[in-house]
Amino acid sequence: MTASSAGGPASGDGSPGAAPPKQPPPSPSPPRQAPPGQAPPGRPASGEDPVSDTGMEPEAEGTQEARAAQRELFAHTPGFFLGDESRFGGSLVGGAQHGVSGGQVTGDVYLGGRTEIHHHTTPGADPDAFGEIPHERIKELAAVFAEGPGFATALKRLREERVLVLSGAHATGRHAAALMLLHHLGVPAVHALSPETTPAALSGLLTQPGGYVLRDLPLSRNRPLRDTHLFAVRDQLVKAGGHLVITVENSPHLPGVTPCPWAPPPAEDVVRALLDRRRPADTDALLALPPVAGFLTGADRHPAEAAAFGEALAAYDGGQDALARLADFGRAAVEKQCRDWLGDPETGLRDKAFLIALAVFDQAPYVLAAELADKLFVQFERLQNPDRPPTIPVFGPAAKDRLDLARADGEVRQEQTEWGPVPQFMAAFRDERTPQVLLTDVWTSHPSARPALVDWLRQLAQDGRPLVRTRAAAATALLAAADLPSTTALLVDGWATARSVGPRVTAANTLTLAQLLGPPVVLRLLTQWCNDGQWGRRWTAIRALGLLAPLRPDLAGPALDALASRARVDASSQPERDNLTESAALLLSAGHRRGEVLAEFVRLLYRDTPAVRGLALAAFIRACDNDEDGALVGWYAESGMYQADAARDLATLWRTALNDHAQTRDALYALQTWVHVATRRTDAARALELLLPALVVTAEDRKRLEHELRTMRAEDGGPQPPLARHLLTVLRPAPAPH
Repeated sequence: MTASSAGGPASGDGSPGAAPPKQPPPSPSPPRQAPPGQAPPGRPASGEDPVSDTGMEPEAEGTQEARAAQRELFAHTPGFFLGDESRFGGSLVGGAQHGVSGGQVTGDVYLGGRTEIHHHTTPGADPDAFGEIPHERIKELAAVFAEGPGFATALKRLREERVLVLSGAHATGRHAAALMLLHHLGVPAVHALSPETTPAALSGLLTQPGGYVLRDLPLSRNRPLRDTHLFAVRDQLVKAGGHLVITVENSPHLPGVTPCPWAPPPAEDVVRALLDRRRPADTDALLALPPVAGFLTGADRHPAEAAAFGEALAAYDGGQDALARLADFGRAAVEKQCRDWLGDPETGLRDKAFLIALAVFDQAPYVLAAELADKLFVQFERLQNPDRPPTIPVFGPAAKDRLDLARADGEVRQEQTEWGPVPQFMAAFRDERTPQVLLTDVWTSHPSARPALVDWLRQLAQDGRPLVRTRAAAATALLAAADLPSTTALLVDGWATARSVGPRVTAANTLTLAQLLGPPVVLRLLTQWCNDGQWGRRWTAIRALGLLAPLRPDLAGPALDALASRARVDASSQPERDNLTESAALLLSAGHRRGEVLAEFVRLLYRDTPAVRGLALAAFIRACDNDEDGALVGWYAESGMYQADAARDLATLWRTALNDHAQTRDALYALQTWVHVATRRTDAARALELLLPALVVTAEDRKRLEHELRTMRAEDGGPQPPLARHLLTVLRPAPAPH
């Protein structure tokens, strides 16, 4: 019997497969503290051996739902793993941090790394606040500004449309370009709007003539910038006689908006413009210096980096020290600095421990790096002086002194916690390449330090803080990229075979991040571990494959094949079936390739074993029963229903799940989730109007869906939602004409 004609199981009330009303989710509560002497869930107690060498599955253990583990990994992973072009390097000139956007040079500007955007208003901040940018500052910028290749096009659009969304990568000079666009229009004044301004509130602030700039508007699925927002803004600007430029990083959260792409000017143009302003008579001679050619041709340079180099070049006095400072830009300088730090006998063990800890906790609270550096220092002391108990001074150097040693900066920024944003003193290397270079060098060039580093990373993996555990995984992934066999043997395999779930999650995170760094052998390792004889390795590989696909959508197909191979061979235990299901469900969050993944799921329905068919259906239902940002229902409403093949495959999976005796009840629960989402989103309601008729092939199909819609309750347990009544009319066929 085919999936399209099979009937669902009968329920107790006479309707096929009816599911009881879904209960509202419980309110979140803070994590429970473990009793004294007892380890937190998922981590071994003190003195307990965390590794299982029996190959047996633990009888009872805590678990971490896969979507929650995915959120934790994304929230705390260093930005370069996820492709963030987050900051520039080699920019400390004369003791002050100099930042430039498109040619402007301003002292004491912190150019940080990857920033997690959370839409919370900073305490004391006024979202409606704005002020006029001093005219002198704009004139100074105009004197050194180098126009990028798209400047003329952007200026034409701004003049015609009055509002322009300027998008580009981080640190490409978008803000300076915005100021110069308004300056070229000859506006009488330029007003800076608060970045806390919401898109819906924009038009209400544009009441004065002149120019407005909104710098780095934070966007997300929860707060997109829509074309309707810009229509209202344009109308108001016409009335007020103003122009507005909004700068954003490249973002998919611009529905209906055609941003103007911004590319930075060539680095040589930025350097030349600054020299023409500072030392016009010496410009050509300075550009002919040997370090200049190496800097300009060594890599793609952001405007800020180019301008910082230009400042150093303008300060060149002909001496060898000044020439050496010019050469101190680029990766070679970073590599040499890391070698000097680790190889210099004058640098104490405690300082070296801090440098390594800061490399692991770059762009994280300074206090974490300082606290955990002392733990690493203890490991180094035990290794170097085994007969002498290690001692740590209670008080040590000031934070500024330690950061100066590390060529790092610190500033107070908001860190997101489960209770909301809190201010933290964050620390970061001035050159974003330093953490990778330093960790690779200590692992490959100083093998005598490995025992201490291994013990330290094992400690971090058992820490109760998600940030610490995730950074331990990220650091180990960097080590694996440099030396996979040793890293796997010394760290990853021990975590993967642990009896408790926490170390296994760390192992899965490590292998996921290691694959992102490029080594193709990691995917082969995961595929082999999927059918390994040791239960922990199987669990780790299954979880890692689920985490990997959303980050590398091109690997969703191979990941699904690997998961199916395990289900095909044997997945008799309930914990392993659950792990397979959760990991396979994560594959359906694989970005723009979800349509391709749906097709692979459909293929498994008809061309594979019953076990694999069950995995595909259970994972599909798990993915559907999710109302978070980026869930399958949102994707289908936004784009999936407009893709013919994807819409057909999704309807096939829904229809098959609803008619499968083992899956009907869970599928009806998931359908309730979609209806609840549709009560809040008109696009999801429209999607359901198109989807539900495609799920009806037999009279039993219609009867099941009608009963579900008639009996379902609102999310809070209230009466039937009005949308459910409306969807009933969609299912009922129109009366036949006479």
